[in-house]
Amino acid sequence: MELTKNLTQTKLIKSLVVVILGSIALTISAKIKIPFYPVPMTMQTFVVLFLGVSLGYKIGIATVGLYLIEGIVGLPVFSNSPEKGVGLIYFTGPTMGYLIGFLTACYLASKIKISDNFIVILFKLIIATSTIYILGLIWLGTLIGWDKPIFALGAKPFLLAEICKIMILAILTKQIIKIRKFI
Repeated sequence: MELTKNLTQTKLIKSLVVVILGSIALTISAKIKIPFYPVPMTMQTFVVLFLGVSLGYKIGIATVGLYLIEGIVGLPVFSNSPEKGVGLIYFTGPTMGYLIGFLTACYLASKIKISDNFIVILFKLIIATSTIYILGLIWLGTLIGWDKPIFALGAKPFLLAEICKIMILAILTKQIIKIRKFI
């Protein structure tokens, strides 16, 4: 009984450390950016997908969730914070849909299996990334108006970079999944 309790505590502590480290990685990826209006291009989508693939959906979503909570409560974890604000005010700005999309993308990326071939992995990563953009564009259109060129502002400038990030991750995915069992 005592051994089971110790193993459970050890697993919980290990999971908490992974969630915190993943949140830090996501914060760092938010700061690696190329400025664009109205949303910056960052390495966040790569890291979000990586977290889903490498950690699975429970730990991955907990990591992304912690990151979002940190930003909402005012820690400067988001891409343009603290320069353009912090907390709930920043969160509900132009990037909110994309940030919420991180949760769906992480979940969908976690569903990639070691038995999936390269094309299936690529397709699943494209679908996962698409949820970020779909939710992002819906929120952006709602916020700034549907009369604006929403796709041109909120997706088109980032597509080439997303394709590169997805290709790199698709190539690495099987190796990442093999390592997942140690986390």
